[in-house]
Amino acid sequence: MLSRFLTYVAFDTQSSEGSTALPSTPGQTILAKHLAQELTDLGAHDVYLSPDAYVYATIPASPDRAHEPALGFLAHMDTSPDASGAHVKPTRVTYTGGILPLGTSGRVLDPAVFPELNRLIGKDLIVTDGTTLLGADDKIGLAICVSLAETLLKGDAPSHPEIRLCFTPDEEIGEGTRGFDPVRFGAKRAYTIDGGDVAEVENANFNAAHAVFDVTGVSVHPGTAKSVMVNALKVAGEILTALPADEAPEHTEGREGFFHPTHIEGTVGHARLELLVRDHDAARFAARKEFLTALASRISARYPTATPTPTIEDQYFNMEEGIAKCPSLIDNAVAAIRAVGLEPKIVPIRGGTDGAALTRMGIPCPNLGTGGRNYHGECEYAIVEEMQQAFQIVLHLAVNG
Repeated sequence: MLSRFLTYVAFDTQSSEGSTALPSTPGQTILAKHLAQELTDLGAHDVYLSPDAYVYATIPASPDRAHEPALGFLAHMDTSPDASGAHVKPTRVTYTGGILPLGTSGRVLDPAVFPELNRLIGKDLIVTDGTTLLGADDKIGLAICVSLAETLLKGDAPSHPEIRLCFTPDEEIGEGTRGFDPVRFGAKRAYTIDGGDVAEVENANFNAAHAVFDVTGVSVHPGTAKSVMVNALKVAGEILTALPADEAPEHTEGREGFFHPTHIEGTVGHARLELLVRDHDAARFAARKEFLTALASRISARYPTATPTPTIEDQYFNMEEGIAKCPSLIDNAVAAIRAVGLEPKIVPIRGGTDGAALTRMGIPCPNLGTGGRNYHGECEYAIVEEMQQAFQIVLHLAVNG
């Protein structure tokens, strides 16, 4: 599994929010072809690579369990647009404490910034050289799934029901299930393998939306600007200032929602501001979107010649209610985590997964941890011991339900 992971991170699969193609980047198709061929070589059945880079495969049931319903596992192939995914240089180190330099980049893993490092002394970590992300999110999930296929396709494999696999593109930009085919997938219950702490089972997630303010200003020569100019950059700045300061990712945790500005660009004549809207509670989520619409109206009233038009698009929704309809998925995950000697933690994810969209389609799909940390940045790392435990948890689920 570890060797597979190190192979997969060499593929540049960073997704692109500016693309309308599926997948959004060609590197994802290249990895999808590799994965489809690898599954074929292992003897998986019904391996299918779709034109838009979804990979499907079946691990047939043991003869004595062919009557049982199929169980699905998903992982995604893309990495976050927030940091480069090209020329990843992973290094395995035994952490001995203190500050760990990441190559010659000047970046470090410092327990003063990342306190969890204090409990990882003596553990083996896979780190970057500080110039790229690692790709633990979610190439550990891919490595676990393919290694599961290898294990269950051997002649001496433990008895198991039919297992369905799916690898998706563009999860990081909220498009992971845009081309997903539930009929081809064939499982009515599943797990995404896309979390962090290996002892966690994520049964809930944010409701999510992406908001864009296109601000049209009035650009004239500064020498004749009095009572005429409307500086679109300043208007965008007022929108930012109006957001509740304590309702931001850096000031919230657990089920607390937030507004998160992610991009701003422009000129005096036009500016564009993008932000994420997140909340676990459906009513508060709706109120957040209404707040942004009302904010645009207030700004328009102040600047009648400007048009800070908001576009708000829903991305995904909380899976908690759908997961609650299939409690055995959580019970089985708890049992699997205990089987490897850990105490399970059932927690909401402060983000989203493909499982949220599948749950909305009627395929309950909680999320499992993989052993990765600090996702979406150059300080991302993976804990080898947790990766190994994550594989054992998934294997236990595949065999025991």
